[in-house]
Amino acid sequence: MKHIGILGHSADGSALCYLECVRESARLLGDHAHPEITMSLLPMGPTIPWWDALDLAKINTHLRGTAQRLADARCDFFVCPDNTAHLALDAATEPYPLPGLHICDVVARNAKAEGRRKIALLGTKYTMEGAAYRAAFERHGLDMAIPNAEDRELLNTLIFDELCVGQFTDSARAAFLRVIEELKAQGCDAAALSCTEIPLVVTPANSSLPTLDSTRLLAHAAVAVAIGKAPLPQWRGGPPS
Repeated sequence: MKHIGILGHSADGSALCYLECVRESARLLGDHAHPEITMSLLPMGPTIPWWDALDLAKINTHLRGTAQRLADARCDFFVCPDNTAHLALDAATEPYPLPGLHICDVVARNAKAEGRRKIALLGTKYTMEGAAYRAAFERHGLDMAIPNAEDRELLNTLIFDELCVGQFTDSARAAFLRVIEELKAQGCDAAALSCTEIPLVVTPANSSLPTLDSTRLLAHAAVAVAIGKAPLPQWRGGPPS
């Protein structure tokens, strides 16, 4: 089996991805059976001013350092369970030291396979306003919608001030569910939970739209590669082809 590397950026999403890799492996291979998994997680704190300034070069240097640790641990490929980080990964001007799965393409492929047409995109303001998901959905022939500017700021605040620090409140859950309902009224037929912490408050049971859980979908894709059901990825940062 191939060795999975988890390139962590935000802690809770990385931990959820790690656990889901183990659980998906058990579903496919049997209890206590899973590929080797190495996770590297540098503190996200120093990157917050860089995100505020959208200094993608500095963020890439940070992420590439994490990727190098995974390469040094002899991982065969990486997954990055942080949707916002893919804005920086897409802007990389030097190849990463090992190939990786692109979370936006994983979500888009699953949406297409389910027959979805218009996706409600939820995440940080950087993800919702950035090009990574828009480009991925376009590559797969999908339309998308995002919340209005006020709600984008609200969700961004809830993600950074609550979800990313392990606070999961009823008020945050209600805000996400309200936004999903409003995007459903705009014709969306699925909701992409494209911040890896959102699935900790939004679930298929409480959402008014079918959910595309980016964290768990990425974990399932990683396991498929690791056990030989899918090919090794070729992407090493930069704009996906």
